[in-house]
Amino acid sequence: MKISKEVEIIKEKEQLFHTKNSLAQKIRIQVETILQDRLADSIDLAIQAKQAHWNVKGPNFIALHELFDKIAGESNGYPDLIAERIVQFGGVAQGTIQVTAARTSLPDYALNNTTGKEHLEALSHALATYGELIRAAIHQASELNDPATADIFTEISRGVDKNLWFLEAHNQAEK
Repeated sequence: MKISKEVEIIKEKEQLFHTKNSLAQKIRIQVETILQDRLADSIDLAIQAKQAHWNVKGPNFIALHELFDKIAGESNGYPDLIAERIVQFGGVAQGTIQVTAARTSLPDYALNNTTGKEHLEALSHALATYGELIRAAIHQASELNDPATADIFTEISRGVDKNLWFLEAHNQAEK
């Protein structure tokens, strides 16, 4: 994880706002940390999908251009679900580009990708990594007895798995 000193300071200084939410504050703090990490990944994923959408070239251009845009659109909903859960716990959603860049766990997206195959590979790798992180978050939230947060992550996981299937189906035809 690429957390800068500034982000670490933000994590140390952050205190939850008062809420009547019955989940114990200790649990809310732990879950909120997981949510902040996945928020950064979610923002990064949506931007990576747009990067593919804007820059794809080749014989399957229109199909991939539209697919990448669809994935970007669906991925844009994930940060909102996660950020709103952070705020429900009394936290402050940390979703700036600076925090996202420092905190994301996703692989860097190569800016020189142009072919459909390159974008399919890069975006499917990002989605697979993100899906793995989301499944871990489901488990972590469940372990902390927060089924509502686990449910949010489960909803996201279903969408990610579907979009990963759409991407991988393009390359699976070659076997």
